[in-house]
Amino acid sequence: MTQLSFVEPVGDSALADWRHVHNVIIPTAPLSLDEVRERAGRNRLEVAYLDGEPVGCTTVRPPTGDSPSTATVIARVLPAHRRQGFGEQLYRRALTRARELGADTIDTVVLASNEDGLRFAGTHGFTETDRYVLPGDTIPFIDLRLS
Repeated sequence: MTQLSFVEPVGDSALADWRHVHNVIIPTAPLSLDEVRERAGRNRLEVAYLDGEPVGCTTVRPPTGDSPSTATVIARVLPAHRRQGFGEQLYRRALTRARELGADTIDTVVLASNEDGLRFAGTHGFTETDRYVLPGDTIPFIDLRLS
């Protein structure tokens, strides 16, 4: 399996790489750099690089007061880099981070049009718990929970 390097984005360059991956995978809800900076303040973000180029990213939404034992783990891989084991590496790192933050329950969310993402989640034991459409959108997001 090809090894990636991982960076927790703190500067604008790495945050822009995280943003790029997010916006390619979730074109219905693109984020600005300011929105990514805000997310980096409340979530754990990571960018995966192969030979200096971003190939994927993760988000770990830590447990909160509303859900003190539930974290959300999201792994994204750019389409050109799928089916090479990168999603597995990203997912495992994010899952470990969520557990370190005290999560007993793991959720994820996938855009319904992302068939690869839904297949990956299903293969890894996630089952659908909800689906919803953001205001102004037409493609639903699917919430899933690790069984």
